[in-house]
Amino acid sequence: MKTKFLKLSLLALVLFTASCSSDDNNDDNTIPAVETKKVSNIDANQTEYVKFSFSENKIVTTDNWDIAFNKTTIVVNGGVKRTDIEPSKTGSGAASIVSGTFASVTLYPAASTFVQDGEAAYAIPTGSGKGWYNYDQTSHIVSPIAGKVFVVKTHDGKYAKFEILSYYKDAPATPDGTNSGFYTFNFAYQANSTTTF
Repeated sequence: MKTKFLKLSLLALVLFTASCSSDDNNDDNTIPAVETKKVSNIDANQTEYVKFSFSENKIVTTDNWDIAFNKTTIVVNGGVKRTDIEPSKTGSGAASIVSGTFASVTLYPAASTFVQDGEAAYAIPTGSGKGWYNYDQTSHIVSPIAGKVFVVKTHDGKYAKFEILSYYKDAPATPDGTNSGFYTFNFAYQANSTTTF
């Protein structure tokens, strides 16, 4: 009887140890890799702003938006609503501009560098040479400024980074000025609370 009990106890111990070690292999603390995604042809020629959600990777009509586009102006879902056509700002969104390549931006910038849209200026400034683009007065071409990466605090306090690749439909290598107002950009969205991309 004691031998059976001892064997059963030993078997239970082995099964318990095996189940614990297999749980250890399912490391729930592993941070999933952040994936870079490309968005093409966001049409910013609308009367009102076009709202985009990084977490949903699409244009949205709800208040759960992170950035919104209208012509060459980009706003975040946080701060002051400056015009009647801007969407309601119900989130805690802000932006920080980082110089470097998209791949080189792997850490969030300091919290003090994030700004929301304000009365006097947007978090992502408008105007040639001030924010994300240069405007050539001869050719009338809007070109994204190389080496400008925007890190956005999303409406719900997560983070994303994005870089604008083109302002023209289908992102031609050499735009001719037609079909403007169509954003193509890369972005990476960090869904957890880590501070890296």
